[in-house]
Amino acid sequence: MSGGVPSEMILPRRTRQTGAMPPLERLPPSLAGNRSLPYRAIGTALAELRLQIPGVTGCVLGGVDGLLITHTMPEGSRPDDLAALAASTFGLGRQVGLSLGQGAFRQSTVRNADGYLSVYAVNSQALLAVIGQDTVNVARLHLHAPGVAERLADLLAGSG
Repeated sequence: MSGGVPSEMILPRRTRQTGAMPPLERLPPSLAGNRSLPYRAIGTALAELRLQIPGVTGCVLGGVDGLLITHTMPEGSRPDDLAALAASTFGLGRQVGLSLGQGAFRQSTVRNADGYLSVYAVNSQALLAVIGQDTVNVARLHLHAPGVAERLADLLAGSG
């Protein structure tokens, strides 16, 4: 028996594409640290979602760049890390949508042993991340969170 892999088991390799690369997408400026944002109204929208859906433990509004804008997370949590995780989830979801020809990212939910992380697109610059316990009603969350994301988009649009 030789040390090589049988030819029928070798996976095909991707070949380098020749020609011009597509132009780089210009990213919008970060919203993190923007003092003109209506933080009180944003906080109210996030708090209302938390109150409407039992089992929601906190919300994070973050940029697609992974930077925290604001949050309603309990003391001792790490909202900066959650904003970065939301951006990573967005990046993966966006690539899936592009690869499958299914359009722009809208929402992604990750279920873990003890809870959920749902990420919703707010606009081209921001993401809403909702953290829930394993008892959260995900269907109810998916009914209410897109409306909150739309309200946040309106608030962010009015701040510029």
